[in-house]
Order: sequence, then structure tokens, then C-alpha cells
Amino acid sequence: MPQALEIVRGCRGLNLAGCDVVEVSPPYDPSGNTALLGANLLYEMLCVLPGVAYR
Repeated sequence: MPQALEIVRGCRGLNLAGCDVVEVSPPYDPSGNTALLGANLLYEMLCVLPGVAYR
């Protein structure tokens, strides 16, 4: 996760057109931890898009 956040935050200032997160399969994620990490990554991705206010 720390490496993924570093990559996403490093994209700030680039002319990005969009972002994507692959779905999580609930049967393989009984704790919901992977879904939470995916949601946090998507939030970070949205924050680096041009024209989006940072936190």
C-alpha cells in the first residue's frame, strides 16, 4: 500500500484523463480490508486528477 500511494501521489501535476480500480470479490475478502484499501486508493487517484482540490 505505501508503494501504491507513492506512485499515485507522484502523478500529481501530470495531465491525467482518468483512473481505474479493479473490483474486489467479496467471497475472497471476508474482512473487507481489501475493499477499504481500494476505496482509499481511488480517493487518492481522484485527488491527483487535474482540477480537483487536494484534501
